[in-house]
Amino acid sequence: MHFIFNGLFFIAGVIWGDWKRWRLYYPTILFLICVDLLKNFLFYNYSMWTYEETFFGETILQNHTFINLMIMVIVYPATVLIYLGRFPQKRQNQFFWILFWIVTYWVVEYVNLNYLNLINHYKGWNMKWSFLFLIVMFVMLKIHHKNPLLAWALSILFILFLWNVFDISVEILK
Repeated sequence: MHFIFNGLFFIAGVIWGDWKRWRLYYPTILFLICVDLLKNFLFYNYSMWTYEETFFGETILQNHTFINLMIMVIVYPATVLIYLGRFPQKRQNQFFWILFWIVTYWVVEYVNLNYLNLINHYKGWNMKWSFLFLIVMFVMLKIHHKNPLLAWALSILFILFLWNVFDISVEILK
């Protein structure tokens, strides 16, 4: 099923992504991938969620790492190219554009969690936390596009906030 979801994002990215100005969005694509890699590294022994492949492709997508890497390579660039490439100029439309992306990602996660068993939550993570996480993620993408250093600083603060709220021990680090 992850192949299907990734395929749909790939097609959407090809159709609606701003490929003419991809170099403009490249740093933000790398930012999103780096933050996800950092999350995977820091929480390697304390996963808040993991991806599973339950339908087909188990021989290729054997575990969370392979699925997450595929998402980083396909879904993240497609998302950024569409999200930033079509970001509205009018402020009231910006709010609805950000909300559209938050809700889209949230619904995909909800379906994957509750109907397709493609994701599992652990250690107190739930759909409410995912909603907050998505708000921060999509706001950070826009901020990063305009002010990368501010986005990095705010992202580190958010990571520390989550670390504190979920009472994660430093001993979980390798």
